[in-house]
Amino acid sequence: MLAFPNAKINIGLQVLSKRKDGYHTISSILYPIPWHDILEIIPYHRLEFEQSGIEIPGNPDENLCLKAYKLLAQPYGLPPVKIHLHKVIPTGAGLGGGSSDAAFTLLLLNRMFDLKLSAKKLKEYAGILGSDCPFFIDNLPALASGTGTELQVVDLDLKAYFIGIIHPPVHVGTREAYAGVTPSEDKPDLTDLIRQPVSQWQSGICNDFELSVMAAHPEIRQAKSQLQNDGAIFTSMSGSGSAVFGLFDRLPTPAQPYTLTKPLVIQT
Repeated sequence: MLAFPNAKINIGLQVLSKRKDGYHTISSILYPIPWHDILEIIPYHRLEFEQSGIEIPGNPDENLCLKAYKLLAQPYGLPPVKIHLHKVIPTGAGLGGGSSDAAFTLLLLNRMFDLKLSAKKLKEYAGILGSDCPFFIDNLPALASGTGTELQVVDLDLKAYFIGIIHPPVHVGTREAYAGVTPSEDKPDLTDLIRQPVSQWQSGICNDFELSVMAAHPEIRQAKSQLQNDGAIFTSMSGSGSAVFGLFDRLPTPAQPYTLTKPLVIQT
């Protein structure tokens, strides 16, 4: 079976508090975008994982697709499979590519073996794999709260806009991003802010990671400036970076090329 795991962008990211367990409480609007990896799973005589496209750093045996398979294999007695992942979405970019791959693995296995797992149960499994993973089960615009796994679907439609994405060749670790932020609960409600015209978002919606991350990595600030110079009406770093996106109300003609697409809402 074949699937096309998609990316997401964060429209605003607020770090509200640090929890006793070391995690942080956040608030962020997640929006799915049509930038896809390719995932194929077929029955096989042994468990095998292979990957092509953009290189994924780290041990292949620790890939989230394999972890997703193993999460379901024992309780549901799954037979071995071969998983082929072709990476197109940049890794470590704040675009949720790895989380999407994991979630789509759960979805494919659920369909392949007729496990009849509900969306709620799939989200529970996805939450074990990572905080962004549950979002890709429903794959609809949503407010992520708590540690990022509590999701509330929001009414947000950006089909009228183009999205430009620049991914500077730098890696921003999650620990690094959080280290530069002072949590505060004195923040406006993102669900109220996104009801305003997109042209007004820049004055009220922000990503709390941007200030420190861009200070440490000026390439990311330069990417944001390029999008603004090209006419984006809203720009932001996505997640903890390093990708930066811009929303355009007309097709831009960038001086330096970057990924450009229509941000259609995607359903799995």
